[in-house]
Amino acid sequence: MKILLAIVFSLFILANAAVAQQNVIVLATTTSVENSGLLSHILPLFEKKTGIKVKVIARGTGAAIEMGKRGDADVVFAHAKELELEALKKGYFINRHDVCYNDFIIVGPKNDPAKIKEIKKSVDAFKRIALSQSFFISRGDKSGTHMKELSLWQRAKIEPKGQKWYLEAGQGMEKTLRIANEKQAYTLTDRGTWLAIKDKHDLTILFQGDPFLFNQYGVMAVNPQKHKHVKYKEAMEFVNWIISKEGQNAIASFKDKFGNQLFIPNAR
Repeated sequence: MKILLAIVFSLFILANAAVAQQNVIVLATTTSVENSGLLSHILPLFEKKTGIKVKVIARGTGAAIEMGKRGDADVVFAHAKELELEALKKGYFINRHDVCYNDFIIVGPKNDPAKIKEIKKSVDAFKRIALSQSFFISRGDKSGTHMKELSLWQRAKIEPKGQKWYLEAGQGMEKTLRIANEKQAYTLTDRGTWLAIKDKHDLTILFQGDPFLFNQYGVMAVNPQKHKHVKYKEAMEFVNWIISKEGQNAIASFKDKFGNQLFIPNAR
């Protein structure tokens, strides 16, 4: 009898574990979303409503998209729209939606050695940084921020790689900002991460407001026809929630301690 009870109990535990596992989805996302604190703010609301737990894996956007392509995630929340649409077109993902936006800014030392604060265009700010040979810290991680930075160097017709003043961190946004602060260097950052951790640094915003620095975030589900094991139904519950009025209001309510809104919802 004891052996039978032990077997029944073991089967009960295994069954519950299987159910629990079914109610967990993997969200591959960019470090800027994680570093800003947005997910810590909104995910408890989603989990409470649906009973679906979300395991977050934060990488650069390029790496997050690759995770989805391999079927190592169920849903991707990123901010490199061109890369997202390319992967969508190739059939790796389905049901992509814009979710929210903020913008990129250039931060650097308060004495502004490259004198970019007076500049009107982001590409000209990058030209001045290069001309002055002021230190610039690149994320260097194929993230959405890194892709935007590279597009600016390209527009400026400058190849920074290999220059003594150009350093690649190969890190997320928070760590890149820490290195920039230590080196008293310039870097490109999303505003959300900056507002969340700016009190930890001596850097300051030196350039902002260029329409080219618009930063769109999007969500998309991994295509179950590519990877049959992905939890498409649960992933779509997350997609539908984050673009719903409730999800959008949750994003809008996320602010720093000074009352600054870090992300502007714009799902349609």
